Formats: sequence, C-alpha cells, structure tokens
Amino acid sequence: MMHIHGFGLSGRYLLPTAERLGREFHTLVPDLPGFGRSQRVPGALDVPDLADAAARFLDDRGAEKATLVGNSMGCPVIIEFARQHPDRIDRAVLVSPAGGAYNQPLSRAARQLSRDGMREPPRMIGVAAPDYLRFGVRSTFRMFRALTQYPSLDRLLELRIPTLVVIGDRDPLLPPPHRVHEVAAMVDSHVLLVGIRGAAHAINFSHPGELSHVIRSFMADREITDDPASPGRASVIEIHRGAHHPRPASN
Repeated sequence: MMHIHGFGLSGRYLLPTAERLGREFHTLVPDLPGFGRSQRVPGALDVPDLADAAARFLDDRGAEKATLVGNSMGCPVIIEFARQHPDRIDRAVLVSPAGGAYNQPLSRAARQLSRDGMREPPRMIGVAAPDYLRFGVRSTFRMFRALTQYPSLDRLLELRIPTLVVIGDRDPLLPPPHRVHEVAAMVDSHVLLVGIRGAAHAINFSHPGELSHVIRSFMADREITDDPASPGRASVIEIHRGAHHPRPASN
C-alpha cells in the first residue's frame, strides 16, 4: 500500500494513517520528486510526470502491484497512475481529491487553503510549514497550473477498479457533500463515496482512526460503518456506492 501526499507537502503528514494501516499492509510513504526531502528536479513536473515517478518508486522497491492511497494532489496522481499502469494498481483510495475547477483561480485556492488551515489541528502547522517553504513560490505556481488543468473528474469516473473516495464535510477545497453525491450518482461507476463528518481537508492527519477504519472496511469489502474505536465528534457515513462497486460481504 503506497500513500501519495498532497500539494507542496512531504509524506510526513500521511504517517498517522499509514502507520495504523502498516499493521496489516506493507506500507510505503514516498516524497515525490521536488517535494519534501526528495531531490529538486530541473523544470516543471506535471501530473503524468508524478505518476510515472510513483511507478519508478515501486520499481525500486521491487513491488509489482499496490493499492494507492492519496490525499489532495495525490488523488489525480493516483488516477493518472491507474491510467498509465492499469495492471499495477489493485484499488484506489482518494482522500479529499482536489485540483479541479472548484479550486480555480489560484487566489481562490489560497483563500480555501487559509480557511482550511483554521480547521486543521494546530500541530499540522509544524508539519506543513517547513514543507511549503521548501517547495517555494515558483514551484507552487507551476504545479498549481498543472494540477488544475488535469481532467481529474472525467478520468476518475473512467476508472475500472474499486475506488474509495473519502471527503470531509468541513473541507473548503471541495464542493459540499450533497453536490459531490450528485456528481457521483450521474454515472454507473466503480466509486464508493464516504463522508467523515467533522473533518476538513487533511483527513489522513486529523482523523487517522476513522480513515484507517474506512480503508480497512473498503479493502475487505465490508459495510462502511462508524468506528467505535474512534469516539468523538467525527462520524463516518456511506454517501454513495456505484453500481459496479463490490457489494458489502455478508457476515
């Protein structure tokens, strides 16, 4: 199971969820080229470049096939990975997918990120700030352009593998859950759409208990339920199950 980080960040903020899932799955958390602790690359990378880099990372680890778990920008990277390497991905988990028209222009995305920052746990600042500073202003403009030009929604709905999409109802970077449901219900897809009430954008960091529980249920084709081991204000709800998504296994 490989975890793919979001825009401007390293894989560090994904560790709370990845470590929980690491008890059951062999887990990889790379920093994509130009992000986090990885080497800077000449020129600008786009979504297909990052998907190709993810495939090379699996090659280096001798992994022929994996389930990919992404957050934010990591979601279109996974969608493109599935397009380029359909025989190398078992399942896709897309958490808070971002980068479409709802995040344009850059000034709007900046306001959305600012609102999201107020809704994330305060300790997220200490994780994210060094990554954003290292990523830099020039890289931000280049990557934002590439991300918002990528046709994420169209290609998501073309996927032919079991796909879990997880959204938070307090995420300012996404349309409201009812609108996401309307879009998901327009086609007979392989998508399972799940909401976490009380979560914002960085669910992998803020709600690792709830998210890892949902991912385990998805991987086992179990019914999506709230996690009794993660009490608190957050709660899990299944919003939509595509016609071609596996039905829950009977007990």
